[in-house]
Amino acid sequence: MGAALTRYRVIAWIVGVVLILLVVIGMPLKYGFDNPVVVETVGQAHGFLYMVYLVATFDLARRAGWSLKRMILVMLAGTVPFVSFFAERRVSTWVTRHPEAAPEPVTGSPAR
Repeated sequence: MGAALTRYRVIAWIVGVVLILLVVIGMPLKYGFDNPVVVETVGQAHGFLYMVYLVATFDLARRAGWSLKRMILVMLAGTVPFVSFFAERRVSTWVTRHPEAAPEPVTGSPAR
C-alpha cells in the first residue's frame, strides 16, 4: 500500500498546484484582462491530471478498504483550491496510523 499512497500523494500535490495556478493566475487573466490562454492550457492539463488523481484515489481506497463515502469525499478534494493539500495530509495520516486496515499480501501457493 506504500506505493499507492506515494502515487496518491504526488498526484494530489500536482493537482492542487495546477488548480491554484488556474484559479489565481488563469481566471483573473481571462476575466480581467481578456486573455484566456492560461485557462485554455492549464484547464486542459488540470482536467487530465484530475482523471489521474481519481484513479490514484480509487486505487488507494481499494487497497485501504475505505467506505464509498470516504473515497468520494477524497476524490472531490481535487476540485476545490487548497483542499487537495488538506486531504492529502489527512489521508497520509490516516493510512500510516491505521496500517492494520490494509489487507495482508498473499504469498506462496495455496496448500493442497
